[in-house]
This record gives sequence, C-alpha cells and structure tokens, in this order.
Amino acid sequence: MAEQKPNITLYTTQTPNGIKISITLEELGLPYEVRKVDISKHEQKEEWFLKINPNGRIPALTDTFSDGESIRLFESGSIMQYLVSRYDKDYKISYPPGSREFYEMNNWLFFQNAGVGPMQGQANHFTRYAPDIFEYGISRYQNETRRLYGVMNKRLTETGGFLAGDKCTIADIAHWGWVAAAGWAGVEIDEFPALKAWEDRMAERPAVEKGRHVPERHTIKDLLRDKQKMEEHAAESRKWVQAGMKSDAKQ
Repeated sequence: MAEQKPNITLYTTQTPNGIKISITLEELGLPYEVRKVDISKHEQKEEWFLKINPNGRIPALTDTFSDGESIRLFESGSIMQYLVSRYDKDYKISYPPGSREFYEMNNWLFFQNAGVGPMQGQANHFTRYAPDIFEYGISRYQNETRRLYGVMNKRLTETGGFLAGDKCTIADIAHWGWVAAAGWAGVEIDEFPALKAWEDRMAERPAVEKGRHVPERHTIKDLLRDKQKMEEHAAESRKWVQAGMKSDAKQ
C-alpha cells in the first residue's frame, strides 16, 4: 500500500498556542492549508468550528486518517503528539516512544500545557484584559509564571541546550511562543538568562521563523517595544475578550 499523503488543514490565529502547531508543521516539512479563525469575531463559537473542536478554542486540525476518513484534532498538545507520532518517523523533533528521552519530552510538554500556558494566560488576562485593576490577580499569576520560568531556567542551565535533552522537540516548540510573549504578561525574560538564551536559539531556527508568522505576522515583539501601540492593542482586545466572556457565561 502506498504511503498516505498528509491532507492537513490548520484552523488557527496568531496566538502562542496557534503558532505551536504551524511551527511543528514547518519543522516536519509537512504541506498544510491554513484557515484563519477570527477569534475577535468569535468565529471559534460558530457551529462549523464546534464540529471540529467542541470546546470552541484554537488551534484545531483536520487530516485524512490511515483509514481514509477525516480525523479531527484539538488541544495543542494532542495535535503535536499526533503529528510526531504519525509523521516524525525520523524523530526530527521527537524521540522514539518508550525511550527515556520520549518520557522526558512528554514531561515538559505537559508542563507547558498544564502549567505555563494556563498561568501565563491568566497573567495576560489580569494584566491586559480585565476591566478593572485587580492587584491580587496580577501578582498571583505573574509570580506563578515567574516560578515556572525559574524551573525552566534551571533545567536549561543543566542541559545547555533544550528541555528534553540534546535537540529541539515539541516540548520546546510548545513553550516558545509563550516565552517570546513574556512581556505581555508583565514578566521580564531577562531575569532568566538560560531561558533567554534558549528563546534566542529557538528563534534562529528557520522553521520557527516561518511558522511563527501563521496565519499572519507575529508582532508581539514589536508591540512590546512600543508602549503606546501596546496599550492601544490591549484596549481593543479587551473589548472582544470581555464580550466573549459574557457570551460564554450565557451558555
């Protein structure tokens, strides 16, 4: 039987979670189509998208499965595991299942999905999107993000390279967009020299450079350098974030 070709469509927008998947696809050299989901217009809550991800969040992905039927994937960690399990036969950005490195990679992948993402996401919310300044919320989530960054910084000091060992894996890719956006959460990355060096090292990878600009240009670094634009962007985003929260509360 001839090897089945990928038939991948990525449903995404320009967020740290979204670019995880486009970077992974670029690292693997896989062909894929992109459909931008405009979360500012709540397209992720439309019926067509909920059939792909019933949780109404990006990213999501569809492909033709080995049985010839369409398969849907949602949750960024699940999508990344699917992509390397199915398509990374040479272990470019993963390790062989059952190896020590494989389990170490999964440790750090889940560390991002269960720790860095949720904590930094809440730091983003209270710092940029909350309708009122709530110092306890800001302090709580910024400090927890810093604590998690400290864990990563210690690990990277030990390895001198990447989170799971001697090469870039999906564990590193999962973290990169979040670390690149640390300033949006009010966290100074320069406090963590090994983590900052890792961020720069990752940014030099051609697949990271290409994948981070999907479905549109990755602008977080530009925003962080321009306080006025940053405040304007936060104010505009705050409107649709608050509207989305009100809509979710009615469901």
